Amino acid sequence: MDSPLRAGIVGGGFMAEVHARAIRAAGHEVVGIVASTRDSTQSIADRLRVPQAFDSGTALIDSPDIDVIHVCTPNNLHVSQSLEALARGKPVVCEKPLATTLADATRMGDVAVRSGVATAVPFVYRYYPAVQEIRSRIELGEAGDLLLLHGSYLQDWLSHAAATNWRIDPVKGGASRAFADIGVHWCDLMEFVTGHRITRLTSRLITSYQHRGAAENPVGTEDVATIMFETDRHASGSLAVSQVSPGRKNRLWLSLDGTDGSFEFNQETPDAFWIGGSSESRIVTSGSSGMRSDDARRLSYLPEGHPQGYQDAFNGFMSDAYRSFCGSAVPGLPTFADGLRAAAITDAVVEASRSESWVDVAAV
Repeated sequence: MDSPLRAGIVGGGFMAEVHARAIRAAGHEVVGIVASTRDSTQSIADRLRVPQAFDSGTALIDSPDIDVIHVCTPNNLHVSQSLEALARGKPVVCEKPLATTLADATRMGDVAVRSGVATAVPFVYRYYPAVQEIRSRIELGEAGDLLLLHGSYLQDWLSHAAATNWRIDPVKGGASRAFADIGVHWCDLMEFVTGHRITRLTSRLITSYQHRGAAENPVGTEDVATIMFETDRHASGSLAVSQVSPGRKNRLWLSLDGTDGSFEFNQETPDAFWIGGSSESRIVTSGSSGMRSDDARRLSYLPEGHPQGYQDAFNGFMSDAYRSFCGSAVPGLPTFADGLRAAAITDAVVEASRSESWVDVAAV
């Protein structure tokens, strides 16, 4: 890299700060930001030490001072802002979901391919060393044939009726909330680690509160999703997703059960993973001699016993994303193709719940 790339962030929520930290950790610069209003933009720019506060997303994307565009806005804005950036030949990091409909996600994926511009989508749970180690061990056959893929992703930030957010509005967030927001993370992680692909599924979407907040905003999206699925390698699976589970802050739990062994990972305790066997079970910690894969060792940059967390995983993702923007081939980097895959699964989940039937996941 001859000189750092210059990033601009569209959106001023909490993810903007996560992106800014990760960009800088990767050795690049955050030079511009735009939020929903001029006042909020300036306030966020001051807090995050970003030199340029823009008046609009278009102005930021057009700026010759900016090389890479980060889209961290509400979901319904992802398409237009990402396509603007791609049209100008600027790499894009777009938050998931990529779009609010499968048709729009497909269009974004097609444009990215035709343009040849590099893209990335923050499926950052891939970047825990423990996850990389589990993936390597499964590739080496230590689980045997995987039979059951199951788990959950539970949060509690909407567990009370008084809690509200723009995501409850399907116009801004899309037809699905809980699944499209966090369930896709679990599916991406499971498919990345196992190599399996979900081919068909059935689901139920549940809205716990019909109104939220002091203004009693109507809720048009689900709080809970339950899914059963089958994969292209003849495994079965189940997933529970919730944003209304008190005490569960960000519990992404994954269990992969095979003929010769099982593996388990919990994002709330990410520095270790569990290996289950018929005669004995054990826990392997990150940074230890038990971490054998090159990718796990690459991401385990602290001594054993020193915890790494979500921001560290995000930093690892951003480092790989910017290496790809600089022209390197980066295997395993989640791109718009992975965002499109998540949109196809979300579309099937919504349709299966509506029709109360099994639905095939569209090939994309």
